[in-house]
Order: sequence, then C-alpha cells, then structure tokens
Amino acid sequence: MNSTFRLVVCYLCLAILASPASAELRIEITRGVDNAVRVGVVPFEWRGKRKLPVEVHEVVSADLALSGRFVALPVSQMLSLPNESSEVLPRDWRMLGVEYLIIGYLEPNDVGVRLNLELYDVLRRTVVTSRAIEGLPGDLRDMAHHVSDVVFEELTGIEGAFSTQIMYVTALDGDDGRRFRLNIADADGHRVKTVLESDEPILSATWSPDGKLIAYVSFERDGRPAIYLHELSSGNRQILTSFAGLNGAPSFSPDGKQVALVLSKDGNPDIYILDLQTRRLRRITRHYGIDTEPSWTPDGEALIFTSNRGGQPQIYQLRLSDFQIQRLTFEGDYNAKASLLQDGSGLIMVHRRQGIFHIALLDLKRGRLTVLTETTLDESPSVAPNGSMLIYATLNDGEGILAAVSIDGGVKFNLPSSEGDVREPAWSPVKNKTFLPVE
Repeated sequence: MNSTFRLVVCYLCLAILASPASAELRIEITRGVDNAVRVGVVPFEWRGKRKLPVEVHEVVSADLALSGRFVALPVSQMLSLPNESSEVLPRDWRMLGVEYLIIGYLEPNDVGVRLNLELYDVLRRTVVTSRAIEGLPGDLRDMAHHVSDVVFEELTGIEGAFSTQIMYVTALDGDDGRRFRLNIADADGHRVKTVLESDEPILSATWSPDGKLIAYVSFERDGRPAIYLHELSSGNRQILTSFAGLNGAPSFSPDGKQVALVLSKDGNPDIYILDLQTRRLRRITRHYGIDTEPSWTPDGEALIFTSNRGGQPQIYQLRLSDFQIQRLTFEGDYNAKASLLQDGSGLIMVHRRQGIFHIALLDLKRGRLTVLTETTLDESPSVAPNGSMLIYATLNDGEGILAAVSIDGGVKFNLPSSEGDVREPAWSPVKNKTFLPVE
C-alpha cells in the first residue's frame, strides 16, 4: 500500500470510526468558568386555561447552565416567584446570592402564545431589558431558546447560539448489520430528527450558509462514495458528484452558490469547486500529494485545506484570485480539518501531540498554538455561529461521543448519546427559528 493511499484510508477511517445510535443527546458539563454569574430563572406564569407542553424556565435554566458561564438557582430554593419586576423583592435575592433574575409570563393571544420577558439586575434594582414575542404553542421550546439568547447577549455581549442546531452521524449495529443515520438536533440535544438512514456510511455532512440545504458523502450507490445535495424542507436530494474514485469533503461557499470538494477522478485527490447553478467544475489544486478537507475563508476569497505536499499533513491557504498557496501550520507533525474563525483571528484544527489527536486553536496574529481538549482521538471540530464554542467528536471510556469546548478553553461539556456513539458533528450557521419583538 503506497503512502498516498494510506493517507486517504486514514482520513476515511477517522471519519467512520464509530458505531453510534440516534437518540437524544445528554448534556454533561465537565468544566465551567470560576466566576459564573448566579441567576434566578423564575417559572413563567401561564395566564391561560390549557396546560402548555413546555416549561420555559426549565429550558432557559438548562441553556444558561450549558454555557458554563451561569449558575441557576434551583426553584426549590427561591423565596418568592415573581413574574413581573414590580413583584421583585431585591433583598431576598441578594441574600441568596442571585445577581440577575429572568422573569416573565405567558398569555394566550390571537397568534397562540405571547411571551413577556424581563431581565432584572438585582444589585442595581433595574430592568436590563424587556421583550415580548409571539408564537404558536408548538414554538415554546424555540421561544425559550430565544429567551436564553437574549439573556446571554445582554450579559456577555456575545450573540447567543442556543437557538441553533447540530447535525451529526450515528450508526447502530443490528441483526441486519450496521445502519447509519444522519441526524439534526437542537443545540441542547433535544428534538432529534433523522434526515437520512442508510446501510452504508454517511460522511462529511455540512450546512449551506442559510441552513436550508446540506451536503454530505454517502456510499449508498454500490458502496461507492458520492456527494449529495439535500433540501431539508422537502427532503429532495440530488447527486452532485459520483466520479470514479474519491468524492468527498464538500464545503459551501459563504454565499451558498458554490461547493468546494475533493475528487480523485484525475489522479491524486485534489480540490475542485462546483458552481451549483451551472454545474461547472473547476480544478483548484494540482499536486502529486493529497489535498483535502477544504473550507472557505469568511470573505470567500480563499480556501483553507489539508495537504501532505510537505511530507506530513499540514494546513495551507489558497488564494482564489491568483492560486497563490501559503502554509499556515508549522508546529507538530499532523494538523488537519481546519477552519478560520469568522473574524479571521484564529484557525481551529485537529492537532496531533505526543501521538494523541486534540482540537487546537492557532492564533494567526501571534503564531501561538493552544490545545483546547484533553480527550483522545478528537476530530471533526465545528464552530458555533457566534464563535464562542466549538463542537467535536471524541472518545470517552471507549465510547464515541460529541463534546464541546469554549474558544478560550474555559468551558467544556460532553454530549453522549443515550444509545451509543455519535460522530461527525456540524453546527448550524443560523438559528432554527427567529422571533421578532412585538411592537
């Protein structure tokens, strides 16, 4: 087996090394910030007759705890349950060490449900912000995530990402063999939906910028890889490429009009760009080594990719205007699966240190590399749209799970499946549902 073929096999094996199942993901926080903000999320009063299917305060409390930046006071320890700022007794909450209150109530209206929210500063005795949003009873979980986003942004200055989704691949061994599933869930692991189920592996699933389309690699046609384009609303899908050899690693351009991908139809694996409207295919790299795992810079003017053209897998940047290539990583003998942060300040990637694969951040301005994870066989990092967290696949006690870590490494949590291993995560680029304030 030659070295080029071994490297291709290595990439594929890392991607499918799991036997997962498609169940809701549990949240296990393993590290939070030392100075977490203490909040009280008071149960939202429902001023209607029929019981609502979701307790908003429970979702909000779980979201804020998930961020690692907040500690929510248990409802059982609350001395009172105010639903409006006029009902708040600041002295009671100061005695409990609570810094902020999330309070509100729900009431029926012509649309379905109106949610009234107030974020209250206990120390200053002032309302930080108040909002009112409307939705259907079936939107309550989305409305609760929206509340979490509002609170998170008001108190941290960072846009919340609780209303987003994650996509991941699972597989389950059964009597008829292994079944692979492509799933989409809320960022907190709830409301799992299976998008595709197959007897063959599903790899490299990725989102379009507007979150309406996904692309992935499936081996369902005679066990050979092909890249599919899948519309989530309708379930309609089409084959983008199915050439002989490797078809892999699709990545949407920032404007959603093109897909970068890897093909070996002309010899060694190289990077191509496919125009989704004209279906014109352009070859971008030409090298005797392996060029793979393309991702776009936020401005769409360059590609970041993995290549062994220097002898070992390292990260390179290719400028599309003149095809100039620049090597970005020099520390370590293995760096792969990289993507730029939205502000261009850093590079998230898989980095091997002392024979163990970790997720690392390379500060492009200072040239400093920081290893963010402490687990083993860490792979497939995907950054949240707000740039504050990233999700990745790893092993925990021999079980394949998803895990997340903040960009500064201070917050960590695991997302194991209740029924097996999970792999290949991709964080959605946009919110699942956006609610506009009621005028």
